[in-house]
Amino acid sequence: MSYVVAVDIGGTFTDLVAFDHDSQNVIYTKSPTTYGNFVDGILECFAKARVQPADATFLNHGTTLVINSLIQRRGARTALVTSKGFRDVLEIARGNRPDPFDLYYQRDEPLIPRELRFEVPERMDAKNEVITPLDTAALEALAAELKDLGVEAVGVFFMNSYLNPGHEEQAAETLRRLLPETYVTFSTELTREWYEYERSSTVAANAYVGPQVNTYIRRLESEMQGKGFDGSLFMMGSNGGLLSVDRTCRQPIGLVESGPIGGCIGAGAYAGALGFDNVVAFDMGGTTAKSALVENGRFSVESVYYVNGYVKGFPIKSPVIDIVEVGSGGGSIAWLDDQKRLHVGPQSAGSTPGPVCYGNGGTEPTITDANLILGRLNASRFLGGEMTLDIEAARRTLAEKIAEPLGYGGDEGLIRMADGIVSIATVIMAGAIRRVSVEHGLDPRDFVLFCYGGGGPLHARALAHELSIPTVVIPPEPGNFSAIGMLLADARLDLSKTFVGMLEGATVGEIQGQFAEMEYEAAAALAAEFGASEVTFEHHAEMRYRGQRHNIKVPVSGLADERAIRAAFEHDYKRRYGHADPKAAAEFQALHLSAFARQRRPDIARLPRAQASAGSEAKRPVYFGGAGGMVETRIYDRDGLAPGFTAAGPAVIEEYGSTTLVWPGDRFEIGPMREIRIQCGVK
Repeated sequence: MSYVVAVDIGGTFTDLVAFDHDSQNVIYTKSPTTYGNFVDGILECFAKARVQPADATFLNHGTTLVINSLIQRRGARTALVTSKGFRDVLEIARGNRPDPFDLYYQRDEPLIPRELRFEVPERMDAKNEVITPLDTAALEALAAELKDLGVEAVGVFFMNSYLNPGHEEQAAETLRRLLPETYVTFSTELTREWYEYERSSTVAANAYVGPQVNTYIRRLESEMQGKGFDGSLFMMGSNGGLLSVDRTCRQPIGLVESGPIGGCIGAGAYAGALGFDNVVAFDMGGTTAKSALVENGRFSVESVYYVNGYVKGFPIKSPVIDIVEVGSGGGSIAWLDDQKRLHVGPQSAGSTPGPVCYGNGGTEPTITDANLILGRLNASRFLGGEMTLDIEAARRTLAEKIAEPLGYGGDEGLIRMADGIVSIATVIMAGAIRRVSVEHGLDPRDFVLFCYGGGGPLHARALAHELSIPTVVIPPEPGNFSAIGMLLADARLDLSKTFVGMLEGATVGEIQGQFAEMEYEAAAALAAEFGASEVTFEHHAEMRYRGQRHNIKVPVSGLADERAIRAAFEHDYKRRYGHADPKAAAEFQALHLSAFARQRRPDIARLPRAQASAGSEAKRPVYFGGAGGMVETRIYDRDGLAPGFTAAGPAVIEEYGSTTLVWPGDRFEIGPMREIRIQCGVK
């Protein structure tokens, strides 16, 4: 057999999907994430799937390694080399105060402390003219100092290098020669846009995670090859496309949201196959919940991403699918503050020790424990029976840590507290969906709620009720869906550059020439990295009205004249801000090119498991809060439900890796691609 394999490492579980194009055989498995060595969890998944690494021709891989390293500040000892006079750009940032009403506001400390930020004489002006040549003697002396300081990584950032990267390239080459064991990166190999703080922050982050990512990828390659794997390894990029290993090692910051992105790719593919123009892609895993929009079959890619949020975090100038993540996953911990107010997350029990009910030493109640107490999870059939959940331990811990301190005793008090935990989580997750929809001028009621992840189907109906969304869709294999999306991803490369000019006829001609040069560069890179002979492109321009500070990203593919570009700009501007001024002058600020190389994909109609025979009908009491309290509920085995099957709620639909909850008053059916469609409030 010859498998295409996708592996997604999450905060709690590592998921694997293997597909054989010849036999159309598909295999799914999960294993707890192994934090000591992530590769161990991957190999455990291969063993459970009974697939030998030697049988895999392609391995597509997504990981949360980069974002976890940045948030937890567990990166390399990093230095920054910058132009003389600009040592403190990272510290000064934008000089603004994003939260003016917080008297105790404090921004996160820079990744690189001041004592590891160094200046060298060099300077180019804004017209691309050299004012001060790069002082190579000073740079060589600095290299010796960096070696004595035990620096593991160096980022190079020079002012105005976006116009001409010559000085940065020369500095990087010198440092790599003098410090062969040190990871060296420079800003213009990551972005060619002019924002000095964002470029400085991006190269600092790239250097900070570079050694760790390189070590991990090389270890993965080595251990997989030791098991007989001689195929191609690709990484899932934050831009929604596959990245080559070499590019990933040079630009590891491109993996900042690698893990959750696969689900967005899958949601877009299924939305197109099912005929849905607009869907909210919602993923609830063990540690976090994520939300993104697929609008008219496409997801939005933002050019700036803020690690730990805009208010306190720092920016990365790298294309990332517009995704909002909140600390509300199945392992999120419920806790009381000093005033005995109930909170949920963002702390998580992760995979080790995990929720209390896992029986691995967990001591804090989690969302998973609450759902088990409410009867929504089957204690004896978790992960298809691979794990048995300890409901008594969950009840005991929730009573001791939450219910009794708040004065709620007995079974009724325990149920109320478990329901309260789930309700708080629902509000947090609904807020994430509003941030990607309402805050962008879109009404979530116009979208289908497309839920996946281990916990997404369990909470989908409550989220739909909170947001007044009428239709919920649960794809096949939701517990492994992010890995499925990685099997459906194409190779993708994004290029950007600063371009300043007014929206007028002559400027439009210049733009076409700039895009042609970018297309040539991107096509050559994809041919070298993926052997791609056919490449397609998308064009976007950052635009604004003259005199404004902020830009909007406008699709301009196929728009060859001033009038068409103006119409596209005003359409997007009005949608976001509610008005547009046809008389005001508009201008360009940057150009963005996305290049795609099609990869061989599985037929998504072949991805559901082979249908099993329907089991005997079972029932158990499940708590539905305001929809009737504890209700005797039918239990279905999803693998035994054929397309066309329909029934009314309440119902629980169980499968490997996830559980779907259908509330009283709802109706569900199994669609043509074995998806579950829930019509909310329909009897």
